[in-house]
Amino acid sequence: MSGGPELMTHHAYEEPDGHDDDVLDEDGKPVLTPEQRKKRRWKIIRRVGYGFVGVFLVLPAIAFVITYFLVDVPSPTEVAQNQSQAVTYLFADGSPMGKDVPRGGNRVLLTPEQIPDVMKHAAIATEDDSFETNSGFDVGGLLRAVYNQATGGTGGGSTISQQYIKKATDNDAPTLTRKWTELAKSFKMNQTYEKKDIITAYLNIIYFGRGAYGVGAASQAFFHKEAKDLSFSEAALLAGLIQQPGRSENPKVAQDRWNTALDRMVKNNYISAADRAAAQFPTPIPLEDSKQQAGAPPAFVVQQVKDELAAHDIPEDRYYSGGFVVQTTIDPKAQQAAEQAATDAMKNQVDDNLLNALVAVDPKTGGVLAYYGGKPIVQVNGQDQAGRDWADTPQNPGSSMKPFDLTAFLKMGKGLDAKFDGSNNRTFDGRVVRNAGPGSSCSQQCTVSEAMMRSANTVFYDMVLNQTKQGPVKDAAREAGVKTKNDDGGQSIISTKDNNISLGGGETQITPLDMASAYATFAANGQQRARHFVQKVTNGQSEVAYEASTDAKSAFDSDSDKSRQIAGNVTEALKPVIDFSHLKCPNGHECAGKTGTQQHTKVAGEPAWAANANSQTWMVGYTPSVSVAAWVGGDGNKPLHGKNNSPIYGSTIAGPMWQKFLSLYLTGKPGEKFDKVDRIGGEVPPPPSSDVATTTDATPTDENQGDGDNNGNGDGNDGDQGGNHGNQSSSPTTTPKHTKTPTKTDTPTKTDEPGN
Repeated sequence: MSGGPELMTHHAYEEPDGHDDDVLDEDGKPVLTPEQRKKRRWKIIRRVGYGFVGVFLVLPAIAFVITYFLVDVPSPTEVAQNQSQAVTYLFADGSPMGKDVPRGGNRVLLTPEQIPDVMKHAAIATEDDSFETNSGFDVGGLLRAVYNQATGGTGGGSTISQQYIKKATDNDAPTLTRKWTELAKSFKMNQTYEKKDIITAYLNIIYFGRGAYGVGAASQAFFHKEAKDLSFSEAALLAGLIQQPGRSENPKVAQDRWNTALDRMVKNNYISAADRAAAQFPTPIPLEDSKQQAGAPPAFVVQQVKDELAAHDIPEDRYYSGGFVVQTTIDPKAQQAAEQAATDAMKNQVDDNLLNALVAVDPKTGGVLAYYGGKPIVQVNGQDQAGRDWADTPQNPGSSMKPFDLTAFLKMGKGLDAKFDGSNNRTFDGRVVRNAGPGSSCSQQCTVSEAMMRSANTVFYDMVLNQTKQGPVKDAAREAGVKTKNDDGGQSIISTKDNNISLGGGETQITPLDMASAYATFAANGQQRARHFVQKVTNGQSEVAYEASTDAKSAFDSDSDKSRQIAGNVTEALKPVIDFSHLKCPNGHECAGKTGTQQHTKVAGEPAWAANANSQTWMVGYTPSVSVAAWVGGDGNKPLHGKNNSPIYGSTIAGPMWQKFLSLYLTGKPGEKFDKVDRIGGEVPPPPSSDVATTTDATPTDENQGDGDNNGNGDGNDGDQGGNHGNQSSSPTTTPKHTKTPTKTDTPTKTDEPGN
């Protein structure tokens, strides 16, 4: 018995390898030999490895098997039914506007035999080159996708099967749960169906652009032919557009995607290098999406809504799949007034090159109340084609740019009573700047307020060149709401490379939509609200999918009171322009605004009268409740004319169109006045005296009466004809202010040479 305790003590320190521990450390633990430490490390590694396999392989495998048996793969028929839902449009008051019916809504799902191999090969090469061998997901693609996300790169790892599941379930949420079930469904699809059936299902539901879901609808939409008749070049274009269907009408994008598809078809041995070299880009047939159908909403409004929703996570490929109801900001009375005013403005016109557009914006919300961009369908060589949206096409704004000059000036703390030399034919750095004639010139001590009323070019050219500089003018326009291409993703261009910006010429071009939005900020006392066409969108389950914000921000200064004062001073300067331009504000309302005219640049072969013609005309103005931009012009640098080849001006067609819209829209609405603000830079002087008669008629009495601001491009050299930034005269012969009707003249008084 006496040896028992020693024996137990001895075994307490025995290692698994059977060696005794003769040496102990400071804590009384045995010191291991190198061989023992190596064995222990491997034991730990083995146990970690078993745990890793269990956690990352065995358990996921079990979960994947369970998920596999729980999920179902939607059939193409089920998917097609969900994709082909009309979008219901409502006016702002909730009344019906119409339905946008999907182009492929009545499509027939194609069989594998009805889809040519070139189309299948083009899609496989472009979207999933491992399609023939993968099991529904590509491990290499998944790893690349993970790497790209981690490093900020682009490109995903979705196979054709995964893309099918994603479109079939309309679920693109960036969650692990969604990705997990997608993988299970993709794997199950590949275990259930043959590859030819999978690629057919995919091509029957995928979105190609132009409202076309499925290759059957797409082949008709782009090439007006059956899918079975597609060439490899046409198939390459369609396959290339799968990644960017919303940009199918962008020629550069379409060409780039077509080239990418062809290159990948060569790489995958679907076409030869010789075929690739000989391939010609297949020009799609003219776009017919905007063809007006009975009961369809205005085509240009639909496109603006689509663009707006795409920017708020409802892209075009989801547009027809949600059963959406879109409540727009369009006021039915305003829309009808816009269409009537625009149509009436073109009646009895003798120039076939005249085009027009009108946009109205609510300053209190930023909502677009009315939108007319021209005819949605035009005749070209006897065939119907989609018209161009002129309300969203940038044009030289002419003198309607001057309120932004003034805004920049006011932001410097200088005011309407500041004085400039407003005389004609002033020279700046060797460039002669001219006014439009006697009515557009004033004294050598001309106040800014009077210069705005008369549209004196010399004052505003001087103001921008020598005081505000060009950059702040651009800033003022953008702060007001002009969305430029390079800065805000818009359509407009504001060039600061020369001083043409001061007179709205040269490379500066702004859309009517932007002008209406920007002037709305003046009407809203310097509070800028994002313009929008959509109030609210609900889905098929009556859930709100998107709702617009009407929040405002201080436009011209971080201090809202200062921004209000700046906008109020601009309004004060623009109020006399209405009367000076022979326009009439509806009874009980106050109006402010600015006309604008851009001169045509005469080219060889044109008749003599073209030297005095204009190419763009504007009237942009507002009341406290509505801002309206009316544009009448041509497609590019075309000489526009009225009767007897007389030039047109901002107040001859665009002005009456603006006036008629306000008269129709504001009838029955309570009158409104502008808020009064303190004058910046001094006390309020008496209003500038006008030497032009005030009419009592609803429209100007003579087509040839001008607006005093013909801001032309001279000979087209950066808008200054050798530096001449002058206005061809547009002021009619004047009569005393008490005379009810102004004296008519067949041709406006003009200076000897054309200018801006």
